[in-house]
Amino acid sequence: MTPTTAHRLPPRSRGGRDNGGGAVARLLPDDPGTGPGLGDHLARHGDLPSDLESNRWRESLTGEIERSGLFGRGGAAFPTVRKLRAVISQPGLAVVIANGTEGEPASQKDRALLARAPHLALDGAALAAKLVDANEAIVVVHRDVRGAVDRAVDERRRARLDKTRLRVVTAADRFVAGEASAVVNWVAQRRPLPLAKRTRLAECGFGGRPTLVQNVETLANLALIARHGATWFRTQGTSEEPGTMLITVLGAVERPGVFEIEIGKPVADILAEAGELTSPPQALLVGGYFGQWLPGEPSLPLPFSARGLGIGLGAGLVFALPTGSCGVAETAHLTRFLASESAGQCGPCVFGLPAIAEQLENLASGHVTRMEDLKRWLVEIEGRGACSHPDGVARLVKSALKVFARELVEHQRGWCTGADQQPILPTVHGATL
Repeated sequence: MTPTTAHRLPPRSRGGRDNGGGAVARLLPDDPGTGPGLGDHLARHGDLPSDLESNRWRESLTGEIERSGLFGRGGAAFPTVRKLRAVISQPGLAVVIANGTEGEPASQKDRALLARAPHLALDGAALAAKLVDANEAIVVVHRDVRGAVDRAVDERRRARLDKTRLRVVTAADRFVAGEASAVVNWVAQRRPLPLAKRTRLAECGFGGRPTLVQNVETLANLALIARHGATWFRTQGTSEEPGTMLITVLGAVERPGVFEIEIGKPVADILAEAGELTSPPQALLVGGYFGQWLPGEPSLPLPFSARGLGIGLGAGLVFALPTGSCGVAETAHLTRFLASESAGQCGPCVFGLPAIAEQLENLASGHVTRMEDLKRWLVEIEGRGACSHPDGVARLVKSALKVFARELVEHQRGWCTGADQQPILPTVHGATL
């Protein structure tokens, strides 16, 4: 790349539609006239199974969940049945926490679900409580949808729909606050900090009790499986990754927003849910701020699945980096945000992440940087944090070093091929798309 094709760096100073291939929305109402109230919810989905007390019912539903292949939609993609059975196997009264924290500023899929279909998530929370023998389900939600969830819980109380107590808590505005143990810590002590990795919530979580923490979208799917069964659930998605999922699409698209998609559809079709591309994407960030960068055009025909892309889908963020934007600057921006959002409980977060962010900022502004140091630090922080926060940052940065390798060479020389270094991805909690 010559200076004539680049510019010198300055000194440093919505969803619920038919999804293209016959996939029908399940989680979000596809009729604009369908409201979030209990009446509309029951008209759309019907009642839950009535026999919720017997051991036979518990065994039957647990088996259906296993056959469905449902995995967590909160980021880690852990098999749902394994989390359930881990809590069921423990003695004592359990507790369920429905996690709608959504601490990542760019993701809005949990907020969309709780605003448009709160009762489906609450159905799942109540069902999960019955499965693990809990007398309480605590629903932790983003402040933007607290009112909608409160109204839904009040409707259910007036209708005497649940024997399980449903309690709503406003989530903390921190990136790390969405991590499962941090949610427990927040509800118990108002400290949104992850607990030590060795802590097993299934054995000793909230109040020292066996605790199930599940994302609200996962619980909504559980409520659908209870109604329709595993075979129905597997009619969409792939054999390895069945079902639909909610994703947040933004970047080089006409209509950024939240959409329900069938897992396994081509990436190009997924982006088309948000309208036409406004420019050819030079790269895609998939899975969120702990996700990975992928090359833009080569990724478009690939199946949108963990197996198809070779990476985790995380919390369902898909960001199309527009032509003309700088992927190095975008990554530096995200890394600085993630460094500032750490729990500050261990050396990798206190010292490692700020150092990595500074090196990336130097690269973004065209300063000569020892790439060997940066790569060594990424290796050194992996697996050594008190929680998984450093691992997520390392995953993001490593993918950027690969996808933007040619651009990094230009930055080392003091040039940037992008026309705009202004970052696009939000780092303010509660930002709108």
